Formats: sequence, C-alpha cells, structure tokens
Amino acid sequence: MHVFLLQNEDLEILNAEYGKNMIKLLRIRRDGMKHCIKEVEACVHLRLDSVNEYSQGDNSAVIPTDTMKNAVIALAKCNGIETIEQFALDICNHFISSYCHVVYVKAYVQEVPWRRLEKNGVPHVHSFIFVPEGIRFCEVEQCQNGCPLISSGIKDLKLKKTAQSGFEDFCRDKYTTLPETNDRVLSAELFCKWCYGECQDIDFDCVCGRGSVLEAFSGPPDCGEYSPSYQKTVNDIQMLILARVPQIEETEVILNNIHYFVTDLKKLGLTNEKEVRRCTEPR
Repeated sequence: MHVFLLQNEDLEILNAEYGKNMIKLLRIRRDGMKHCIKEVEACVHLRLDSVNEYSQGDNSAVIPTDTMKNAVIALAKCNGIETIEQFALDICNHFISSYCHVVYVKAYVQEVPWRRLEKNGVPHVHSFIFVPEGIRFCEVEQCQNGCPLISSGIKDLKLKKTAQSGFEDFCRDKYTTLPETNDRVLSAELFCKWCYGECQDIDFDCVCGRGSVLEAFSGPPDCGEYSPSYQKTVNDIQMLILARVPQIEETEVILNNIHYFVTDLKKLGLTNEKEVRRCTEPR
C-alpha cells in the first residue's frame, strides 16, 4: 500500500474563519431608581490576513477567543447597548480598528425578550417579565476599508389566525389526498430577515420590520384579510416591509406551517363545528 502525502502548497484553505459563540451578558443602565436592561447573546467570527495557524501551526497572529469574549463584555460596559445593531457595529469596529491583520469580522447578536412589568398602567422601575413574542437578532459583517453590511430580523415568532385563510385550486395527482378548504386555521412559526442598504443614521428600533410582519399577516383588526396560501402571505409580508421601510433593500421570510385538523368527535357522540382541532407541530 502506498501513502501519498500532500504538501501545504498543493492545498487551498477555503474558509479560515474562527471565533467565539454564545457570549451571554446582561447590561443594566441605571437612571436613578429606574433601571433599563438589555440581555443579549453574541457571536464573533474573524478572518485574518494569513492562514499560518492552519498551515504552519503558527499562532502568533491568532487572537484568542477568550480575548474576543472579554472585548465584547468590555464594549457592553463602556458603550452600553442601545440597540443590538449598534452593539454589533461596535464589535466589528473594535476588531477592525484594533488589529490591522484582521481582514473580516462578523458579529451576530440576539436579544432576550424582556418587557417592563406594569401594574394598573404604571411601569415598574426595576422588574421585568419574559415575553416570548419572537427574538430580535442582527448580523453585521465588515471588511478592512469597507462599509459594514447590516441585517436584522425576528425569529421564533408564533402567529395564528382562526379565519380568513384557505388553500384551494392546487395541483392534484394520484398521490394527492389533501382536501381543498376556504376555512382553515393559519398558524406558523416565522423567521424574517431584512438587509439594510444605507447604514447612516438609522433608528433601528423605529424601522424594525416587526410591525409590518404583524399587519401583513393579520390584516385589518376588525375583519382581517383573506390569505389564499402561505406563499401569498409570505409575499405580502415582504412587500409591506419593503414599501414601509426605504432603508431596507432585501427581505427573507420563512413560515413553518403548524397544521390544525378538525377532529372527528362522532365516536364520542359529539358534534364538532370546527371548534376542536388536532395540532401537528412542524418537524
């Protein structure tokens, strides 16, 4: 048996990114008795101007991931976290400006959804409740001598409407068993991401696409709007985001179906006027 050894010069390393994931921290801003919080999870990935750590085992240019973690924590302390987008920009700027041999930085930040507690309409000064109404996230990429590329989004947002939805006139063949309907529950877990074009002077909280997502999915509050398919709803969400927010150039929306089928209650001696449905979660 012959063993052929490849030389390093015969190979090309296509991806030399490395970094630190799951940097979790809570930043508290105190304004007298009133406290404001941002709890985030951050990931930082770098690419250097050489791959000697891979090809030669030379670690002299490697920035340890522990250093990355400490830098992120220090930035939260020194700069605060007004928005997750600005925090990701701060992270990218730190590594690009501090290390001349870093040629690319990617920072991903997601926010834990805390909301200030209220009693009789009065906000509490330092107590909060976890509200699972979707997770805001962002990603910023930046190269040396380049402008940052910013994208934001919402994930794990569960939406449901119990009327004004159907699925009819679809392609049928010998394998089709799905009945047509113009009265179904539309339920989904949503992932929505949008990419900004202009990156100057953006109020990221103000231009967040969340409001457009909810409006396009549900329609007017008094009557709703008919959805003939998941695909049409996805397109309506994207079109409304692009129309409402001129700073956004591109959107991506994924709706993971959660099906609810009407349960046959005849064996139990009961009628079912579509009040009881069996749920099948997406896998």
